[in-house]
Amino acid sequence: MAMLANEIKSLIEQAIPEAIVEIKDLAGDNDHFAAYVTAESFRGKTRIQQHQMVYQALGTRMGGQLHALAVYTTIPTE
Repeated sequence: MAMLANEIKSLIEQAIPEAIVEIKDLAGDNDHFAAYVTAESFRGKTRIQQHQMVYQALGTRMGGQLHALAVYTTIPTE
């Protein structure tokens, strides 16, 4: 069973509480999403580390319930 956008958003927000998260369904099929995540906790981390934090929030759902996720991370501007 595929995941819904609000489920993805909720999991990321639970793992990174200060994050601002926007999820877009790229193909309209509830199977290919993009996650835009802005979080202060990304500061000082490499892009790879930032993405790992997001993927970690999704756990074993990646590759199972969630087929494809493009991740875009940013740090809040002052």
